[in-house]
Amino acid sequence: MRKSINGLSAMVESKFFLDPFQDACFVFCNRQRNRLKILTWAENGFWIHFNRLEKGHFKWPESGESQTLTLNYEELNLLIKSPGVEQKIKRKQLFCDR
Repeated sequence: MRKSINGLSAMVESKFFLDPFQDACFVFCNRQRNRLKILTWAENGFWIHFNRLEKGHFKWPESGESQTLTLNYEELNLLIKSPGVEQKIKRKQLFCDR
């Protein structure tokens, strides 16, 4: 979770082969799954949103599972606000269409 805007946008391009400037949110999670960073482009610059859980963890693909997952707005909202609702998120890619 040490990467900032430049590091995360470079990862989106080089590791996931996606355009960080597209109308999407890119969500990253730490190993303990208790912190999220969301990178998004907004017309003239990037935004980073950071969320840290005091208890519990976010449902996230285990190592060996797919590294990316596509979420719609409702699923992203469930991930952020209700990390205990693990069964609702069953997609293969981790990139959020808006």
